[in-house]
Amino acid sequence: MKVLCILYDDPKGGMPSSYPVENLPKIEKYPDGQTLPTPKGIDFNPGELLGCVSGELGLRKFLEDAGHTLVVTNDKDAPGCVAEKELVDADVVISQPFFPFYLTKERIAMAKNLKMAITAGIGSDHVDLQAAMDNKIDVMEVTFCNSRSVAEHIVMMILSLVRDYHNQYRIINEGGWNIADAVQRSYDLEGMHVGTVAAGRIGLDALRKLKHFDVHMHYFDRHRLPESVEKELNLTFHDSVESMVAVCDVVTINCPLHPETENLFDDEMIGKMKKGAYIVNTARGKICNRDAIARALESGQLSGYAGDVWFPQPAPNDHVWRTMPNHGMTPHTSGTSLSAQARYAAGVREILECLFAGEDQRTEYTIVKDGALAGTGAHSYSEGSATSGSDQITFGSGPFQAIITTD
Repeated sequence: MKVLCILYDDPKGGMPSSYPVENLPKIEKYPDGQTLPTPKGIDFNPGELLGCVSGELGLRKFLEDAGHTLVVTNDKDAPGCVAEKELVDADVVISQPFFPFYLTKERIAMAKNLKMAITAGIGSDHVDLQAAMDNKIDVMEVTFCNSRSVAEHIVMMILSLVRDYHNQYRIINEGGWNIADAVQRSYDLEGMHVGTVAAGRIGLDALRKLKHFDVHMHYFDRHRLPESVEKELNLTFHDSVESMVAVCDVVTINCPLHPETENLFDDEMIGKMKKGAYIVNTARGKICNRDAIARALESGQLSGYAGDVWFPQPAPNDHVWRTMPNHGMTPHTSGTSLSAQARYAAGVREILECLFAGEDQRTEYTIVKDGALAGTGAHSYSEGSATSGSDQITFGSGPFQAIITTD
């Protein structure tokens, strides 16, 4: 088989010769009891940089020893890019949410041999799921591999916004020491009302971590949590997003992107929030209306906005979220820590091992199977596509690299 893998650029200074932490903590299970990925073997050292072109997700030896072809590139956006050319006869395409190869209906039509699209991470909205269903292309992702990584990022961003850490850090870097300037937008998180849009693996883990800050916690989800969990965390359930945002000082967005959630936080929804509230969005950029967020920060309706998700990705240089006031944006990094990379690289290998052996995939990893939403996909997504507008990318991904081998 031919496997096409689209990964982000290598470090500007080249691949690291060493890493700050020598050994990752040993973790065997996720909080719900699901085991971490269990491939038959791996050809990388956990804690290495695997998500970039030279990292290759640690797949090259495994695939080539089995007689398969591996193509790795970061050239993915422009018409006629390497990824598009190599897609034509690919059997499997692998992409990361952090640096998505938008597998649109038009690109799927090019790929006559395509059997499976794998997300190295979680969140498969960069794949036109409806087109995948229509063309009997299975879609898999490594569910839970980086959920806790993202939950940690959420807590970091909430504290950074509310305490106004970014401003204080800037003052020190600029040689300043005016304490009044540094604290005029700084508050305690304690006692605030914090709510999550969706309380799945990421949202619920974020709530568990936030409990220790003595906040009042709220959630909206189309699947209500068990009563025992609500009592354990003293959670208030809301049957609509509108109900929840009206009472929250901080809102964290943790739902998948699909037609029902696209553009959910527009001018109207933001106008229903408490004045001066904060939004943290580590889900998908398209859930928030780009210009509505910028307007709300300018007017003071929002006190701050942080997230590491954009649309499209990579974000154009002139994207308004780069320059709007009181933001705490990062590139899409919350789920691609070196710890998370070890898990999702191992998970991709597990999925490929099952594919080659004709074995069943984990239900948790399954998004689309046999032309229908299935497994995690049936729980989290709705039919349709959320890839429209991905052609808005206006610049390349840096010096293009392609590593191509043949059988």
